[in-house]
Amino acid sequence: MQEQLTPLFGDYELIDTGNFEKLERFGRYVTRRPEPQAIWRPSLPEKEWQRADAAFLRDARSDERGEWRLRPGVPDRWTVGYDLCGKTLRMRLGLTSFKHVGLFPEQAANWDFIYDNCRRLQAAGKMPRVLNLFAYTGGATLAARAAGAETTHVDSVKQVVTWARENMEASGLDGVRWIVEDALKFVQREVRRGNRYHGIILDPPAYGRGANGEKWILEDNICEMLECCAQLLEPAADADSAAPGRDGENGAHASAFLVLNLYSMGLSSTLARTAVRQAFGAPREEQWGELCFTDRSGKQLPLGTYYRFTR
Repeated sequence: MQEQLTPLFGDYELIDTGNFEKLERFGRYVTRRPEPQAIWRPSLPEKEWQRADAAFLRDARSDERGEWRLRPGVPDRWTVGYDLCGKTLRMRLGLTSFKHVGLFPEQAANWDFIYDNCRRLQAAGKMPRVLNLFAYTGGATLAARAAGAETTHVDSVKQVVTWARENMEASGLDGVRWIVEDALKFVQREVRRGNRYHGIILDPPAYGRGANGEKWILEDNICEMLECCAQLLEPAADADSAAPGRDGENGAHASAFLVLNLYSMGLSSTLARTAVRQAFGAPREEQWGELCFTDRSGKQLPLGTYYRFTR
């Protein structure tokens, strides 16, 4: 089923968009930063944008880097919370030189999906094992762990893994398995070991570097990554032998899940669906589409594509 997803995130608001920028509220502070897909004009006057607590100024010598200008008294770090079925995930924001703040709030729609499926697996009598690849600061990791899953968090940047660990501790959680390594090398080794997971989350960048300088290019590497993950994901349960699940459902309805996000402009959710189905086969249920937020004037901003399934 194709569907646009927008999470309910009380500590986040998309205020306005336009002129290739977005104005956002994270908790009590408002940020202004570049947004390549905001091709339209802003709805609010420039004086409202100038009131932002933190504004990102791109370096004229670089398409990627820049620096933040802060209003007096505004910290360069603060924490926001996301309510997940009565549990609060606490995540620290930090203003990086790449315009990012350490949080992609649109991903909260997937955090709900991850949490719900981990709980469903538990209701079917299983201890879910979840693998989060390209895991960044760990929003999906926190969602899986909050649901009681045995969770493995893989990212190639040590400082980012440390950041994710801080988010875990701030959320009152523990027990995550932290791996600082190139994601593709890790899954290749897991395949050789014969390990299995009930849930796999992939959030690959368009390009990047592994912990030892390994090069990642999405279009070149995604098929091999998906093929490895297909060997790691638990197969669909046998409907005739599965134990009853939650609310009388058959346990076959609580076997495994996958989430794939793509942020590269020009790569559609249909492309993601085709690539995943080639590697994994047809699932029991699937969703694909865009992750979006709508600003105060009703302009809808796409913030990435997703594909997810259960089997």
